[in-house]
Amino acid sequence: MPTEAKRATVAELTEAFSESDRAIVSEYRGLTVSDLSKIRRELRAKGVSYRVVKNRLAKIAAENAGRSEFVPLLSGPTAITLGGEDEAALAKATLDALRPYKVVVIRGGAAGGRTFDADAVTRLSELPPRPVLLGQLAGGMSAPVSKMAGLLAAPIRDLGYALAALRDQRAGS
Repeated sequence: MPTEAKRATVAELTEAFSESDRAIVSEYRGLTVSDLSKIRRELRAKGVSYRVVKNRLAKIAAENAGRSEFVPLLSGPTAITLGGEDEAALAKATLDALRPYKVVVIRGGAAGGRTFDADAVTRLSELPPRPVLLGQLAGGMSAPVSKMAGLLAAPIRDLGYALAALRDQRAGS
């Protein structure tokens, strides 16, 4: 029979999973309570939560929230990082916070209905922030358009130069 505390935990986790469709799962074995507090403080400052969860309760919460992609990552001593602006920001914040603690093992993550491994978390953390990526995309899309506009304007511009040269030549003779 589930206790009221377990029901409350499942309800909190269900709400957390519903609010964030991205998570990074790590194994916290070897961390002290003060280490966990430091990690939580550092991540909270970046708008990310770090929770130690019981796998059974987390699996129930993930299923209740419709986030079944989290379930395969939940085994062994589990801590879940939720939140962040996007996947890259979440991965960067998590790895930065956990870097001093060599005993922590990143198991993987889930975002957008898919799971990914620890290597993908590392690659995600190396991506530039979303606004930079959007700027690069916009620049990449506008460059060919401006080049084509320059090419289309070249014949008219050249005709203008030729007419100006002809005018100057006739004025000089």
